[in-house]
Amino acid sequence: MGQRVFCEEQQRVTRLQDKKPVLKSLADSIPWASFRPLLDKGYVQERKTNAGRKRIDLLILFKMLVLQQLFNLSDEELEFQVNDRSSFEEFVGLGVMNSIPDATTVAFFRERLRKAEVIEELFEMFEAYLRSQGLQARGGQIIDATLVPVPKQRNTREENKEIKARRLPEGWDENPDRLQQKDLDARWTKKNGISYYGYKNSLCIDVDHGFIRRYAVTSANIHDIQMLPRLLDPESEHDYVWADSAYSGECFEDLLSLGGFESLIHEKGARNHPLIDAAKELNRVKSSIRACVEHVFGCMTMSMGGKLIRKIGLEKNDAWWGLKCLTFNLLRCLQRSFHIATVA
Repeated sequence: MGQRVFCEEQQRVTRLQDKKPVLKSLADSIPWASFRPLLDKGYVQERKTNAGRKRIDLLILFKMLVLQQLFNLSDEELEFQVNDRSSFEEFVGLGVMNSIPDATTVAFFRERLRKAEVIEELFEMFEAYLRSQGLQARGGQIIDATLVPVPKQRNTREENKEIKARRLPEGWDENPDRLQQKDLDARWTKKNGISYYGYKNSLCIDVDHGFIRRYAVTSANIHDIQMLPRLLDPESEHDYVWADSAYSGECFEDLLSLGGFESLIHEKGARNHPLIDAAKELNRVKSSIRACVEHVFGCMTMSMGGKLIRKIGLEKNDAWWGLKCLTFNLLRCLQRSFHIATVA
């Protein structure tokens, strides 16, 4: 085989983009420049001198974080994939003559955004953009939670007892390197008789468009119903609230009523008091709407590389999931645009 000429290489790239155009479409359709003012907040301190290497464009680093969430990549794997894949390199806006940021630079940038509390602002800024495009929350809202597994900690029972009491186990402060690898916020919980270790991400999506409107990350042992006040979206155009039976209870029915919401939460049976057939049928009708939130979790699990993450501590997990929820909304915006164009 002979060497490919430039025009043949261009044709090859075009064919690849036509077969799987997600990254090209994301790069073209999202208003990336509008994120820049918030990204700059992570670098509020001015440089003392102009000496040293020129700062990498923050949009390049931000797009790398989006890629990381799209495919659930570690920092090291992200660095390798951007080096290895021309589609990744083109998406983040790097040319053949540009040096590619390494894993440490990406991790440092994400930490800068977290400490500056910018990630939630980025999420809310894109929410405002969606509203400006006529994609405001409509049709009511659906609330649900998913367990987020993290690598299990190998602690003794005595150490776990101290951690649950919010105390540092004896001797841990004497070894900072060991302490840095210990997750003091993750917890065990049981679901359907199976034990899980990690965190929980609670979401609120709107019915009509399927965007994530609010999210809250907690330890896995926090009950779903405690998150309801943080998840309710007062800006939704309709007052219906769907949720499964984990959110049922008279106190929360009263809370919804007080906030002007109409409860469509699943009814829950009790021992010696099973649901009657009419209640079961009503739950099935509600499920046809409520199931939309499962599509969000399904997308994160199947299309975005899964939910397992390797960040330690609630703050870092919250930052990671804030970026993941934002990335899902970017992807959902692209899907909505494609659907509207197809219908038109």
